[in-house]
Amino acid sequence: MSGLEIERKFLVKKGIDFKSRAFASHHIRQAYMPCQSATVRVRVRDDQAFLTIKEPSRNGGMTRYEFEKEITLDEAEHLLALCEPGMIDKRRYLVKSGPHTFEVDEFYGDNAGLVMAEVELHGEDEAYEKPDFIGMEVTGDRRFYNSHLRRAPFILWRATLPEEYR
Repeated sequence: MSGLEIERKFLVKKGIDFKSRAFASHHIRQAYMPCQSATVRVRVRDDQAFLTIKEPSRNGGMTRYEFEKEITLDEAEHLLALCEPGMIDKRRYLVKSGPHTFEVDEFYGDNAGLVMAEVELHGEDEAYEKPDFIGMEVTGDRRFYNSHLRRAPFILWRATLPEEYR
């Protein structure tokens, strides 16, 4: 897949069930390769693997070019060995809301306690229905980029968030 990625990111409110609404879930491990002008990610999702390259974000973090290619699990394991330290480990739940699907990520390890949701849009002004578990918008806040969470995990700064998101 290649093209513009337009997405909005949100924190998920604690105490509101989203897992029972999910129509699918996937275990994801991902790491990042050193690169100054783009984000280069190697991801293993269940039994599939992907190499993704993303340009820096535009429009307050909502839009950026993304290139993604499926690779073999063997290729992914070799590439993961070349990545910078800090693996992102999470479970992604897919939850329908109107015509959109929210991807809700529950993080593990040093990012445990962080639960975020994102919705991909066709245009920056596209309307969408927010499920009741969606809280504060964090689109464009670099602390919530997976590539940043690898270097500065949630455990280090979770106390800076309101209680309902810790």
